[in-house]
Amino acid sequence: MALREGTHEFGPDDGRLLIRTSRSGLGRRAGHDLTIEATRWRGTAVVGGGPGDSSVEVAVDVAGLRVREGTGGVLPLSDADREQIAANMREVLRAAEHPQITFRSTRVGGAPERFTVEGELTVAGRTEPLTVTAAADGDRLTGETTVKQTRWGIKPYSAFFGALKLADEVRVSFDLTL
Repeated sequence: MALREGTHEFGPDDGRLLIRTSRSGLGRRAGHDLTIEATRWRGTAVVGGGPGDSSVEVAVDVAGLRVREGTGGVLPLSDADREQIAANMREVLRAAEHPQITFRSTRVGGAPERFTVEGELTVAGRTEPLTVTAAADGDRLTGETTVKQTRWGIKPYSAFFGALKLADEVRVSFDLTL
């Protein structure tokens, strides 16, 4: 079943926007695979008679990114670890100069139930094309994409002289009710 036609405003009260990272490097056993949740974000979807008549815009506040879970690693994540990771994210993403990550669709295609959204993702002041795959069931909307950080000029975080690194690719997913 397809989404209802019309303009839909959405944000954290309507669902979750998650970023999942993984580790690489010789020291990857020491680090954690992270689930990061965007806690401050907003979006607008215009649903037309068909995918080609639809559009979406989303803005995420970098300062609202929160570590929700860390799997793997030698030790569990502490609250201090979570705070340090959040500070590192703000630095890597240059939040002082670029406080938001934005996505704006340029084309929606496919069937009303399963479709792709092509658009422009802006991270740390750099805009690049990105495609998101999505599915609709009634008013529920789910989707995902993979973001390769270096494509946006971001050097993935590393520690221990490069022995522990964040993998270049991060997965972004959403599950919300319009």
